[in-house]
Amino acid sequence: MVLTAAPAKSATPIVEPGLRPALLTAGLCALLAAATLGGRYGLTAGLMVAQGLTAVGWFRLHGMWPARQGIAGVALAGFAADAAVLAGGAAGLAAALGVGLVVVLVWQTFRPADPAERFYALTVLGSGVLLTGLMASLLLAAHVPAALLVVAVGTLLATAPVSGALGPVAAALLGATAGVLAGGPPALAGLAVVGALVGRRVASYDFPSRFVHFTAGVALPLAVAAPLAWLGSRLIG
Repeated sequence: MVLTAAPAKSATPIVEPGLRPALLTAGLCALLAAATLGGRYGLTAGLMVAQGLTAVGWFRLHGMWPARQGIAGVALAGFAADAAVLAGGAAGLAAALGVGLVVVLVWQTFRPADPAERFYALTVLGSGVLLTGLMASLLLAAHVPAALLVVAVGTLLATAPVSGALGPVAAALLGATAGVLAGGPPALAGLAVVGALVGRRVASYDFPSRFVHFTAGVALPLAVAAPLAWLGSRLIG
């Protein structure tokens, strides 16, 4: 497999995903919330959809396309993390992440390529493994429907045409409030909405395109929020 970076450009525009990607994020959150009715296995099935979309969007965001083997590897790392969490909880997640990073390191170390290109591919693959793998932490979190509501509301409100810092601040406050009203603890709601807004912002970088917005722009708010929701669960015991 040859992973190549996008050609260098003189500037990096910041074009945020709009309303339609946010609506798809909300739909993805609704799908996962419905999947929780099937217990951890139902949530796992929904997570696999989100992890696959995250893998596709992550590579396209970094200008590496089609990169089929890389996308498949990152998605499989997420699926392996799901299985590890179901089998061994937090310890299983840590083990799956460690194994995934070692596999990526060995894969790229012995791949014939220019050193700079190899390092870039290693960075994207390694971060992608962490991103999809840590999404499995949602299986360990409490108040998952409330956390998903936070992500959906925060992402949707962030698209409001409000100038300056007022827009993100209002989206964060209202998103967290929605989560608290749905029964989530304030710590979990606050961390989840911050993750959602950070994920949305990340999808705005690296010469974004319509395809980036409808993959990374849809999945990254949830991908970044998932481990923070788990952290919020840990903080409340």
